[in-house]
Amino acid sequence: MQLKSLELHGYRNYDTLKLATEAGVNIFIGPNAQGKTNLIEAIHVLSLTKSHRTSKDKELIGWNQSTAIIRAEMEKRHGDVRLELQVSAQGKKAKINGLEQRKLSGFVGTLNVVLFAPEDLDIVKGAPGVRRRFMDMEIGQVHPGYLYDMQQYQKILQQRNNYLKMTDSRKASPEMLEVWNEQLATYGVKMMQKRKNFIVNLQKWAEKIHAGITGGLEHLTVEYKPSFGESVGIDSQVDPSLFQQFMLKLTQGKEQEFRRGLTLTGPHRDDLTFAINGKDVQSFGSQGQQRTAALSLKLAELELMHEELGEYPLLLLDDVLSELDQTRQTQLIETFQSKVQTFITTTGLESVNMSRLKDASVFHVRNGQLLR
Repeated sequence: MQLKSLELHGYRNYDTLKLATEAGVNIFIGPNAQGKTNLIEAIHVLSLTKSHRTSKDKELIGWNQSTAIIRAEMEKRHGDVRLELQVSAQGKKAKINGLEQRKLSGFVGTLNVVLFAPEDLDIVKGAPGVRRRFMDMEIGQVHPGYLYDMQQYQKILQQRNNYLKMTDSRKASPEMLEVWNEQLATYGVKMMQKRKNFIVNLQKWAEKIHAGITGGLEHLTVEYKPSFGESVGIDSQVDPSLFQQFMLKLTQGKEQEFRRGLTLTGPHRDDLTFAINGKDVQSFGSQGQQRTAALSLKLAELELMHEELGEYPLLLLDDVLSELDQTRQTQLIETFQSKVQTFITTTGLESVNMSRLKDASVFHVRNGQLLR
């Protein structure tokens, strides 16, 4: 998979941009607040129709602009594909080869990316929400149907939470709660099973990559930790046993949920755990071990997507190389070199081990303009 061209109109601080990308490695260099990350973000938005930086689509639209447009031409193993995404106050419109898609889920997954930014180093040591977002973003690219299940789950969760906050438990309608419980459990179980399947497959690659980085001295394990149900299966069909466990948990926790005004069970409370040689990395690992685990996880994503899709995704490195020491940076570069088309942002080339890079194209970014 290769991005051949990128075109922006009214996107953040880019009035108009046309970029041809032929090289395997493309480096965008410049001071902060000039638009480097906006380029990386635009590619990410074209992949998932969502930004990794904001949940507010209006922030993607440039000042005094009514619409932000992202266009790209990409080469896939089955031929060239043209993509277009328009973002306005009325919503989003997506086109593949000029044909408008009725649903955004039909557009997601056409362009696949793996993003690695400084905040991703918090996947290991950060809050559980960071790890849930990591799972959601990556699973959604490979299995777009997951995004639909997640959106339905979140919508029902919000409605249920609003009801819990606004209603006295003694006056609550059992019938209404039962309907919400069944819907929440149906979509929630689908999410849990897809998360478990994703982590099982990701673990295989992460373990191998981590062993390579550490010279075989450390063994990394990544484990999915659902809010309930220790034996989550990976079947594509809804597990009736897990569904019943979910319903039982919702029933048992009803009084506490009304007191707190929150749904206390479900995939919105899932987590991941990481261990090196059997020791919990989040609590007891050094900063170096935590960063190596995060790096291994991101490199594992590349291999897992290649395994699932038959081709490598794009790799987006947003100001992350400066956060890695020479050993980890070299491992990262050698992994994607000549294999994955990569886009790198940096404030200066001194933070990049250029001796390891071959045939990289360097672009200087100044106030929404690119210069070679």
